[in-house]
Amino acid sequence: MDKRLPTGGEVGSARDPAFLRSVRPILELFASYFRAEVRGFERLPPQGPFLVVGNHSGGQIPPDLPVLLTAWWRRRGEDEPVYALFHSFFLGLPGVGPVMERAGAVEAGREEAESILRGGGILIDYPGGDYEVFRPWRERNRITFGDRIGFVRLALRTQVPVVPAVSVGAHETLIVLARGEWVAKRLGLDRRFRLKVWPLVLGPPFGVVPGGIPTWPLPAKITVELCEPIDWSSKYGPEAAEDEAIVRTCYQELTATMQTTLDRLAAGRRFPILG
Repeated sequence: MDKRLPTGGEVGSARDPAFLRSVRPILELFASYFRAEVRGFERLPPQGPFLVVGNHSGGQIPPDLPVLLTAWWRRRGEDEPVYALFHSFFLGLPGVGPVMERAGAVEAGREEAESILRGGGILIDYPGGDYEVFRPWRERNRITFGDRIGFVRLALRTQVPVVPAVSVGAHETLIVLARGEWVAKRLGLDRRFRLKVWPLVLGPPFGVVPGGIPTWPLPAKITVELCEPIDWSSKYGPEAAEDEAIVRTCYQELTATMQTTLDRLAAGRRFPILG
């Protein structure tokens, strides 16, 4: 397995496997609260580069990434160069950015993402971002990327396979009542912080609160399934990243695959939250 890591000043060079080994027991405890199960590691390519695309769920404290990563480190080790894209607002919080960068966080930008993949790394992306992570309760079992297609262009430009990572249950750890897109627009959050939502959520201990106030997550069982890789490079070259029709076709293929998987996983849950 390729265990290359960026060095000195390169994108992702702050990632520290020793740090991951030290904090993993804490994250394992967090994941165990959700009775976490991650399936499909046998479908992954043996090494990078490849792009993992997931549906983002769980509101203010989304558990989907910690659940996936703890299982990943347990199965494939902390030395494998795995990175995840994060919103610049989150990485800019005092005391948060440097710690997350040690864990493999990379600011979500074209150059940063391409640098990781062209360097042979593995990149995890949740394209739906704030739009999907705060989708209303009634949409909890829907893939809602909000027509964000940048990840398709990224995969085509770098010619890497895409692994869909579909999770169910994470969006039952709280109840989102509304995204609050109009509130975000009125407050100018998009212009100031690139935030398109200001949601209203229901959860302990405070009841109904705006999305900026954390709630204690409900103990919903979370299952993640890693699907068969999709390799668009077998049909298209890097120039296809600029072809709108091809990009749309790839986007529809991946989201349809993910929705079919999510429908199957959701059908196996008899009761919300209990799983």
